[in-house]
Amino acid sequence: MLRIAEISYSIAGRPLLEGASASIPAGHKVGIVGRNGTGKTTLFRLIRGELVLDGGAITLPERARIGGVAQEVPSSETSLLDTVLEADTERAQLMAEADTAQDAGRIAEIQTRLADIDAWSAEARAATILKGLGFTDAEQHMPCSAFSGGWRMRVALAGVLFSAPDLLLLDEPTNYLDLEGALWLESYLAKYPHTVLIISHDRELLNRAVGHILHLADRKLTLYTGGYDVFARTRAEKRAVQAAEAKKQEARRAHLQSFVDRFKAKASKAKQAQSRVKMLERMDTIRMPEDAARTVFTFPRPEDLSPPIVQLDGVAVGYDGSPVLKRLNLRIDQDDRIALLGRNGEGKSTLSKLLAGKLQASEGRKTQSSKLRVGYFAQHQVDELHVDETPLQHIQRERPTEMQSKLRARLAGFGLGPDQADTEVARLSGGQKARLSLLLATIDAPHMLILDEPTNHLDIESREALVEALTAYSGAVILVSHDMHLLSMVADRLWLVKDGSVTPYAEDLEAYRRMLLQGDEKPPKPDKPRPKRPSHAQMQDLRAELRKAEARVEKLNQMRDKLATKLADPALYEDGRKGELDTWQKKYAEVMDGLDRAEALWMAAQERIEKAQEAAE
Repeated sequence: MLRIAEISYSIAGRPLLEGASASIPAGHKVGIVGRNGTGKTTLFRLIRGELVLDGGAITLPERARIGGVAQEVPSSETSLLDTVLEADTERAQLMAEADTAQDAGRIAEIQTRLADIDAWSAEARAATILKGLGFTDAEQHMPCSAFSGGWRMRVALAGVLFSAPDLLLLDEPTNYLDLEGALWLESYLAKYPHTVLIISHDRELLNRAVGHILHLADRKLTLYTGGYDVFARTRAEKRAVQAAEAKKQEARRAHLQSFVDRFKAKASKAKQAQSRVKMLERMDTIRMPEDAARTVFTFPRPEDLSPPIVQLDGVAVGYDGSPVLKRLNLRIDQDDRIALLGRNGEGKSTLSKLLAGKLQASEGRKTQSSKLRVGYFAQHQVDELHVDETPLQHIQRERPTEMQSKLRARLAGFGLGPDQADTEVARLSGGQKARLSLLLATIDAPHMLILDEPTNHLDIESREALVEALTAYSGAVILVSHDMHLLSMVADRLWLVKDGSVTPYAEDLEAYRRMLLQGDEKPPKPDKPRPKRPSHAQMQDLRAELRKAEARVEKLNQMRDKLATKLADPALYEDGRKGELDTWQKKYAEVMDGLDRAEALWMAAQERIEKAQEAAE
């Protein structure tokens, strides 16, 4: 059990936690929520022991392993699969020792421990996790240096999931995932065998993957049973009761104070008045619940255009003459709300860039309204903001002739108040940077707004505000997001990007979710199953595994022969050498046990390579 007992912590004199307590039983899945800046990530650092508490204590079971994604995997020539395998340090150390160990007893211990931790299925488990997070079989054998920082964050996440710590700490893990990866992670976490604490603003993840919500507010921790929707209802009910009690108390105070004011000067009523003064002094104040400043987005309204605003007829688009999408026949009207579905790498971003005019069609015809204005938001634009400039300077560049008061009003319309308007971008939070990028994408009142993962770094209140703004927006919306709640609330049309084409998806989002999860867990069986042809890299891995297994058997056979020779010595059985005889017999038994295991592993490796060779024929 994780116990958080009366902890306090301050940063530069500002208290983040004061007497906060919570108990998390082993095996519980808990979502941590709270407004940005309340100290959720700081709480993780305190649990890991990276920061020193001002007071209180955090205790964990002895020898409990804590795991989390601290930073992306560094660029290296190590393959993705090997990088994930190395994340299980115990297995990696045992495998290395198995190749050099000479003592028979130690070899037997290593083989037993490797069997206990299911080390021989490790590659398959690591490959399954990488596949769930969006990496193909071929990509898993590529070096980390071949991937961008966002993709290496996925590898780091795969590594910590593979190592399976007793306490798994995840801080916004879906920020670098697409919808398919987020759904896979949701399913994986729901079945994770140990304790999980996850900071997230993804409502669907918090509804499906966790059974409790830990709310951080007013420097305190409160544990709620149920997913996010249950927490939201329960908290709303508590706030309503608190508000009603505060009003009742205020009326009672007013009544008592009125009596005191009226009769404190009258001798006949002085005693009663004094009694009521004491009642007022003893009365504990019930405070009205504090409402945070309402989060808003204010999108400018475009003028209406005649439909369709975009028409694609037989269009192909791609890179360097190689088409990614072909035979596109699509129509977009100004009142459309379209969500793009499809696994990573199928072409969602390519289609978005085509519609935004950042890529040109290589075949077919794309026609659009001559007055069409397009707003485009993607995560890379957030990263490309000028970190040494303020938000006010950013929009002054876009609107150099506008009065500063109007520019500040624009910023306020996206939740960037006077303090943030004059703060350098480098010092803004991720959510504030995203707000600035959304403002810049919509400043020209676009008729079509293309949003690629707009909710990364936005808290739940901001996501709800974005839903409201997009619902009220009078232009077309093309949406790519891992946030199922956002998609379900905004989109009324679904397009599936798959196998080089884009087609309407007739089912709803829940059906799409079921299809993805069933596809991962229960792949359809063809009438005549045919093994998949292994790649060259996979065959090399299988042969290397077979060679290692053969070497282990050979080494143990040599040890067995030496021990058999020793035990065949008649002098060993003379009186007075009973203890020595027992030692050699015990070593012989350990070697034979290790040999049995090694031979079983060798036979399994032999069978795998034979099946692979059959599939290759």
